[in-house]
Amino acid sequence: MCGIVGYIGKRQCAPILLDGLGRLAYRGYDSAGMAVLTEGKIQVIKAKGRLSVLEERTKNGTTVEGSIGIAHTRWATHGEPSDVNSHPHISQSGKFAVVHNGIIENYRKLRTFLTEKGFTFMSETDTEVFAHLIEYYYNGNLVETMWKVMRKIEGSYALGVLCDDYPDSFLAVRKDSPLIVGIGEGENFIASDVPAILKYTKKVCYLEDNEIVVLKKDNVTVYNADGETIDKEICTINWDVASAEKGGYEHFMFKEIMEQSKALQDTIHPRIKDGEIVLDNIVLTSEYLNSVDKIFIVACGSAYHVGVAGKYVIESLVGKPTEVDLASEFRYRNPIVTDRTLIIIISQSGETADTIAAMREAKRLGGRVISIVNVVGSTIAKESDEVLYTWAGPEIAVATTKAYSTQLACMYLLGIYMSQKLGKLSDAEQKALVAAVKALPEAVEKILSCRENVQFMASRFYNSKNIFFIGRNLDYAVALEGSLKLKEISYIHSEAYAAGELKHGTISLIEDGTLVVAPATGERLFDKMLSNIREVKARGAVVMAIAAEGNTAIAEEADYCLYVPKTHPLLTPSLTVIPMQLFGYYVASIKGCDIDKPRNLAKSVTVE
Repeated sequence: MCGIVGYIGKRQCAPILLDGLGRLAYRGYDSAGMAVLTEGKIQVIKAKGRLSVLEERTKNGTTVEGSIGIAHTRWATHGEPSDVNSHPHISQSGKFAVVHNGIIENYRKLRTFLTEKGFTFMSETDTEVFAHLIEYYYNGNLVETMWKVMRKIEGSYALGVLCDDYPDSFLAVRKDSPLIVGIGEGENFIASDVPAILKYTKKVCYLEDNEIVVLKKDNVTVYNADGETIDKEICTINWDVASAEKGGYEHFMFKEIMEQSKALQDTIHPRIKDGEIVLDNIVLTSEYLNSVDKIFIVACGSAYHVGVAGKYVIESLVGKPTEVDLASEFRYRNPIVTDRTLIIIISQSGETADTIAAMREAKRLGGRVISIVNVVGSTIAKESDEVLYTWAGPEIAVATTKAYSTQLACMYLLGIYMSQKLGKLSDAEQKALVAAVKALPEAVEKILSCRENVQFMASRFYNSKNIFFIGRNLDYAVALEGSLKLKEISYIHSEAYAAGELKHGTISLIEDGTLVVAPATGERLFDKMLSNIREVKARGAVVMAIAAEGNTAIAEEADYCLYVPKTHPLLTPSLTVIPMQLFGYYVASIKGCDIDKPRNLAKSVTVE
């Protein structure tokens, strides 16, 4: 959540900080602020609301003098959104300013301690504890002081610190919350994510937990947990700022929906060689896979929905018992994990706090972890035993589309790869399945080219109060994602149910005019799905079905029908999800919602 940007160099920093915050706005926020060293003193400007409020107060940064500064967009966790609770926070004397992402779990205890020492708190936030604690322990050496403070803090943090004793440098540190360092020429940066600084440099290094970095305009010095200076690997970002901009589209979400064909091609095609799946540096031997007695898929949100589909795919192709778990629940239920357990972790950002915690618990218990992530160098990528990158490119909209689709493709690739090793498929079966996976980008492009049909449906139902999604098997898995897409950006109440569960209570919610979206691509359960459609129509529902091209039976039962190309039965979620994404987008657009930054949501959930 939230966003941090820091700058030191020769230029005026305030416009650069504002620009960086704007590029992090997709992460979600309710206030913004900056702290700049101006003639040896810290100047703080902050405001509740959109970044435009801060821009107006500073005339786009032109009224704030100084070439060293830190800035922040806040998403409230402690204390309501307000000017006072906004970051940066300053220490009692004004000597220190801090910006912080994360959660201080023992902040109440520390707040009591500091209050007894004479410190006065102005805000309701946990972050203000950092500012006062730094001042309390300050001995003239900011790095040494930070080690003391870090030993007192329990929780997660990415932190930027200004001190008026250091007019030519500032400090940053991370633990369980992402922070990168950007390396420029005569200027250096910190940021929560690459897009914030990509306009200025493509060279970055990723801080590890408990590392401190001191930034000057001409160099950066990184200290490890033992206080030793270390050399960090500098990575070059292989995409440019244009990739993270709208490129003529009205919203990032629509741009990213339209990019899915290319994203799938980038994910799939390099990993198919001579009809077989080759997964980067992943090596799962047949001996190891034969020893595996259970597979867990662990994720949050849309990534969890990928996991629900992945369970069907892996059990069908690999023949191993597979469970899908919400990361926020996984480590609290005492999961049975051994050295014969394979854990598949899914996260777009690679920094999802609950997922990181679940991964670490799985590894502690002896499991082997493969992660599916988009961000190179992220915490999950670095701590996994193996990693499969989605190569989706930057995804800016809070509501995921191409990240979901490429994660799903990675699940197919991983499932086929494991089945190859175990000899589960005949040559003909594998050839057909691999060919179907390879054809997915073209099929997605075909659906996108006929999007006007979905736009019409959105114009028909944008005023709905409740919308239900029902499906069976893989159609149920993708219904979960379709429902989430709709509710998170349009604010229409929406739920997804396994269609066979309708009779167990859910059907009581159906009334005249209620829209029910019914993906019905599974041939084996198609007749049962038709029965479920008849059940809801008998209670007054209007049904919008999604079916494979050539299916004439569905049109006799549904009020409206959207069609997708035929594909292998295991791959249908990749196609049925596209009209659902478009439907959610068009509904939200007609309603005038803030599609890229829906209320109360953040792109990267870095707190539990």
